[in-house]
Amino acid sequence: MKTAAPDSEKQGWLEEFEAASRRSLETRLRYAFIKTYKPVLDDETYRAFDSLEEYRRWCQANLPDWLGFGRV
Repeated sequence: MKTAAPDSEKQGWLEEFEAASRRSLETRLRYAFIKTYKPVLDDETYRAFDSLEEYRRWCQANLPDWLGFGRV
């Protein structure tokens, strides 16, 4: 069961939203995305595969399960 946030918390969210809305679009986009290092994937600038099957095999063999690129 969900409970409502306290009024003080809602007020904090509203203040943050209003402050963000005053920033330029460029600034908002700069801070909107967090760069997270992904092992193996980020170690090369690009990779090319001849087929989707080849890509899937590479993912299965090289990427940690927690990245979510494995087969289900």
